[in-house]
Amino acid sequence: MANLNTPVVFIIFNRPDLSQIVFESIRLAQPKQLFVIADGARFPEEFEKCKQTREIIKQVDWDCQVLTNYSDINLGCRQRVSSGINWVFEHVEEAIILEDDCLPHPSFFRYCQELLEHYREDERIWCISGDNFQDGQWRGNGSYYFSNYNHCWGWASWRRAWQHYDHDLSNWQTVRDSHYLRSILDSELEIKYWCDIFDKLDKFGQPNSWAYPWTFTCWQNSGLTILPNVNLVSNIGFRSDGTHITGDSKLANLPVKDIGKIYHPSFLVRDRTADEYTFDHVFGGITMKELALKNNTFKGKLINKLRALKSNLKSLKKHIKQ
Repeated sequence: MANLNTPVVFIIFNRPDLSQIVFESIRLAQPKQLFVIADGARFPEEFEKCKQTREIIKQVDWDCQVLTNYSDINLGCRQRVSSGINWVFEHVEEAIILEDDCLPHPSFFRYCQELLEHYREDERIWCISGDNFQDGQWRGNGSYYFSNYNHCWGWASWRRAWQHYDHDLSNWQTVRDSHYLRSILDSELEIKYWCDIFDKLDKFGQPNSWAYPWTFTCWQNSGLTILPNVNLVSNIGFRSDGTHITGDSKLANLPVKDIGKIYHPSFLVRDRTADEYTFDHVFGGITMKELALKNNTFKGKLINKLRALKSNLKSLKKHIKQ
């Protein structure tokens, strides 16, 4: 893409082969500023791969200011990515962000740059994502639609939004106990799903992810995400050396398309139908609904009672033995 004035952030770690592929897409876009964030090795055997990955950045051969933020120790995904993005937004007002396994279509950069400018002063919009998981269903009458879900396999945002990043979920218990999620999400199952995730993150710091606190940050501030009506980023990292995604998935290696000329939607309103589809097909809502239906039948209730009785008998036997 010619005239990419928006800074690009490249988050790398220990996968030089994937990082090289994504780097080539950045090279084609030729940003004028490239911020690179890297975590340190977890163990000595990993050091060489981390080093090889960082060497790729030396291949920058266009007019570009390269800024690096490399950790000598392993900070883990949550701390490393969030602290790195903090560093980026200390320097710039807005940025396009890619991880080492997120391969964008060339039009992804133009899409992000145009919408970053278009919504720069609109505080209803907190995130611009390149991901589409709607299985070919077009939402609304524009090139993109508005969502609760801030998918982060290739995304962009502003300092004005990221400065509110709630790393420690400091407001989670208030949000949970005041039932505020009922004004954000579309069903009791969806609420339960996210309550379980945020509870675990709040109590145990797991999963070690920066993305869940970012989702919570957007939700507690009523921040919407822009999602394209064609998929612009393919995750090529579903393999055994991934941090969070190590197996096969229907979301792996999705095809990408050119978004073409950007047409803005007529209305700035969240697409609830699209979000319900996302919950059902990305976060497992269909399976949860089937289980809930099964458990509400007479047979399901009987099975659950028998399981509970069996568990109680085991506890009783254990107590008697003691």
